[in-house]
Amino acid sequence: MRTHSRRRILYATGLFATTGLVTACGSTDTGDRYDSEDAGDVSGNGVTTEIAPADRTEPVEFTGTSYDGERFDSRDHWGSVLVVNVWYASCPPCRVEAPDLQAIHEEYADQGVSFIGINVRDSAGPAAAFEETYGITYPSLPDSDAEIMYQLRGQVAPNAVPTTLVLDHDGRVAGRISGAIDPSILRSMLDAVLAEGAA
Repeated sequence: MRTHSRRRILYATGLFATTGLVTACGSTDTGDRYDSEDAGDVSGNGVTTEIAPADRTEPVEFTGTSYDGERFDSRDHWGSVLVVNVWYASCPPCRVEAPDLQAIHEEYADQGVSFIGINVRDSAGPAAAFEETYGITYPSLPDSDAEIMYQLRGQVAPNAVPTTLVLDHDGRVAGRISGAIDPSILRSMLDAVLAEGAA
């Protein structure tokens, strides 16, 4: 009964089924549910939402352990900018965007921007093979049991893979890309959030 109840809770938040995330791979049709009248939508590889500082919700809090065994806590990154990318190895748009994410990670590292991946499907072997193939150097947290997705419920709730979030200096979601990133859009989001911190 306890397991059944937990599954119902996860299902109700739209985060239970990994298969639901898998079938959403590359789909941007459901991204509109994140949009608001104040959001700036940009057509491209994915549905893009930018959130003005006054409209941002509470800070995002999630924890996990990387494939390398390192503990991660999003609260440790408050005061800087954090990019969160939800992915898995056999997702075609995840493979398409991987080199761009790594390039942007390298480009913005000296400005205090950190990257973290959340892998919703893979064991260590496939994840490591993907990272080696695409030269990914930032860590990822395995989440095949949807524990991290559950921590992100309500505030973030990514409903498509890949999904990329930009968290501001206060840990709040400032931007969201559902689907493969457009590198210029992600750079624009980061530049805007970094400028907020410098103001």
